[in-house]
Amino acid sequence: MFRHHLQINRRSVRHAGIRLAQAAALALAVTIALPARAADDRPVKSRVAPVYPELAKRMRISGVVKVEATVDADGKVTAVKTLAGNHALSPAAEEAVSRWKFVPGPAVSTVDVDVNFSM
Repeated sequence: MFRHHLQINRRSVRHAGIRLAQAAALALAVTIALPARAADDRPVKSRVAPVYPELAKRMRISGVVKVEATVDADGKVTAVKTLAGNHALSPAAEEAVSRWKFVPGPAVSTVDVDVNFSM
């Protein structure tokens, strides 16, 4: 009888772990989908979600990385640099934002973007 009870608890723990992982993935997707904060309110045409660095996941590092993107008149990101945030997360944030596309505008502009990494 004790052995049967132990098996049920293992299954429950495994199922709870899967549900927790699914909830974390959903929370990350929703967080990434939040609109960017732009200094000149230039709308984002398409976004690329950042890849959560494996080391940061293992160390349970989370937070917001503030990135400055230079956008040309066609809406292409030409330069990206981190202004603030965790150094373990900043390369992933820069890589993702460098692949974003913005709505074309009259001239080159600078856009500040907050990329939120959460577990």
